[in-house]
Formats: sequence, structure tokens, C-alpha cells
Amino acid sequence: MGIFMLLGWVLIIVGVVFLVRWVLQQTQGRSERASTSDSGEDALEILRKRYARGEIDREEYERRRRDLLA
Repeated sequence: MGIFMLLGWVLIIVGVVFLVRWVLQQTQGRSERASTSDSGEDALEILRKRYARGEIDREEYERRRRDLLA
């Protein structure tokens, strides 16, 4: 009987630890998304960085820049 009681407490503690970790991950994800949007990095800056890294060519850069400025 004592071993089952101990096992029950261990399962409860493990469950609480997983619940706390999940809640922290959820709130951390929200704050990261908020800080990314509040960081002052607007769409044009992201576009410039992508062009500088070579992810998009000049044609696509100009087209998207015109779209963003319109």
C-alpha cells in the first residue's frame, strides 16, 4: 500500500512539473512573438536583410519593396 502511495505522489509531482513547463513555454512563445513585432524591425528591414543574404534577387526585392511602399 505504501509503495502505491509513493508512486501516486511521484506521478502527481511529475504531472505538475510538465504542466509548469508547458505553461512557461506557452507564455515564452507569446513574449518572443511580441518582442519580434515590437523590435522595430519592419517589413522593409526584413526585405533588405533577405536581399543582402542572397535569399531573393534584385527583381524580387524591387517588386516587394514597391508593394510594401504602395
